[in-house]
Amino acid sequence: MMELLKDLAEKNGIILTGNQLELFDKYLSMLLKWNKVYNLTSVRKKDEIVIKHFLDSLTLVKLFEAKGISVEDKEIADFGTGGGFPGVPLKIYYQDKIKLYLIESINKKCIFLEMLKKELKIDYTVLCDRAENIDKKFDIVVSRATGETFEVLKIGKNLLKENGIIVIMKGKDIEEELKLYTTKMSFKGLPERSFIVMTK
Repeated sequence: MMELLKDLAEKNGIILTGNQLELFDKYLSMLLKWNKVYNLTSVRKKDEIVIKHFLDSLTLVKLFEAKGISVEDKEIADFGTGGGFPGVPLKIYYQDKIKLYLIESINKKCIFLEMLKKELKIDYTVLCDRAENIDKKFDIVVSRATGETFEVLKIGKNLLKENGIIVIMKGKDIEEELKLYTTKMSFKGLPERSFIVMTK
């Protein structure tokens, strides 16, 4: 499975090291094991998890490059992270360059994220609460959370520092009012991705 991830990532200009692939491999194993009991994701097949979760999360790397968004030493929050997407793949990729916070309100998912952190020996902070209740502010907020886009934007913007950036990952359908803020990108092995990018 990691060959698949490595190849698809490379085709999209994302180079993963042996160590990063090892971490993704451990992540995949843990996700499959916990998913049986905790229902972390509706995606069940290994190759689909690799493509729809790991590779899709990494598309943010290319968006940041395309938009000239520097992540170095930034506090990044992923809200509605669920099984850790897109936050944990970003942390595996950027490692110590970013400070990652995962915001998740469902307790069993928070437990999984804490166990995953120990297993992968990577550092991030799990904020187990509704995003609306969190006082801390971040440089960059990312979300793949499904739901009403304007609601996600409103909650996400409240988590931003002044001049912070919010990025919402969407499929093809974008509300008319948001098209001005939308960047569409094509990736090999994935459907076309739309990113709503706004600055506070």
